[in-house]
Amino acid sequence: MLIQESHVDIPTQAGGDMRLFVFHPTIANYPKAKFPGVVVFSEIYQVTGPVARFCRQIAGQGYIAVAPSSYHEFTGPEALAYDGPGTDAGNEWKITKKVSAYDEDATLSIDHLISLPTCTGRIGAAGMCLGGHLAYRAALDKRVSAAVCYFATDMHSKSLGAGKNDDSLARAKDVKGELVMIFGKLDNHVPPAGRDLIRKTLHDAGVTFSFYEAAWAQHAFIRDELSKGRYDPPIAGICFAMLTELFGRVLRSDLGPRSGDGVEVEDVC
Repeated sequence: MLIQESHVDIPTQAGGDMRLFVFHPTIANYPKAKFPGVVVFSEIYQVTGPVARFCRQIAGQGYIAVAPSSYHEFTGPEALAYDGPGTDAGNEWKITKKVSAYDEDATLSIDHLISLPTCTGRIGAAGMCLGGHLAYRAALDKRVSAAVCYFATDMHSKSLGAGKNDDSLARAKDVKGELVMIFGKLDNHVPPAGRDLIRKTLHDAGVTFSFYEAAWAQHAFIRDELSKGRYDPPIAGICFAMLTELFGRVLRSDLGPRSGDGVEVEDVC
C-alpha cells in the first residue's frame, strides 16, 4: 500500500499551532476508499525519523496515521535532536506543558481524523515513551476504540504536567476501548513497581487490556535510530504484530456493541 504524506497546522487554545503530520494510505483505482484513523504520539523529541517511520508502517497497513507536534506552546514543529540539549528541552517541556493541553492535542487530532471524508470514523491511538502515556490518555476519549501504549512513561509517577498530579490511572474506568500495554522488563524509566501499579489499576477498573513485558528489553527498544544500544528489532517486530492484531480486529471489523458479559473459561487441558 502506498502512502501520501502531508501536514496541517491546527490552532490551539494552549498556544501556537499544532502541526499534525499526516500519513495517508492510498490504493490505486480506489479513489473512494476509506480507512480507520490512528493518532500516533511521539516521544519527548517530537516527530523524529523513527516516529515518522513508525507512522509509515501503520499507514502501510491501511490506517490514516496522524502525529501531533507536542510542544507547539514552546517551539516549532521540527523534531528535537537526539542529544543533550534536545533531551533537556524535551524533558523540561514535558512537565511544563499542562495535562489539559495534552488532552486538547488529542481531541484536535481525533477531530481532524473524523472530519476526513476518507476516514471510517473508527479511531485508535499509539505512542512511545511520553507518547505511550498520551496514547493511554487518548483512550479516555470514548471515540478511541483501541490503543497501544509502548513503555508509557510517567503513568506510575504522576509527574506529567507542571508537577501537578496526573489523573490518568484514577480515570482508568473511563477507558471503554481495548488497550495493549508494552514494556521492557529492564526499563528503569518505568520500574517494576510502576508496571505492577499500572497493571493492577487497569485490572481492578475492568479495562480490557493485554500486558506484555519483554524479558531483555530496555526503555525505547523500538526506536531504530540513536537508541543508545536499546533497539531490539525482533522484539519490536513482535510488538508491532500485537498492534496490527488489535487494530485489525477492533478498528477494521464491525463487531457491533460489546455486551459486557464475561467469557467462561473451561477448567480443562
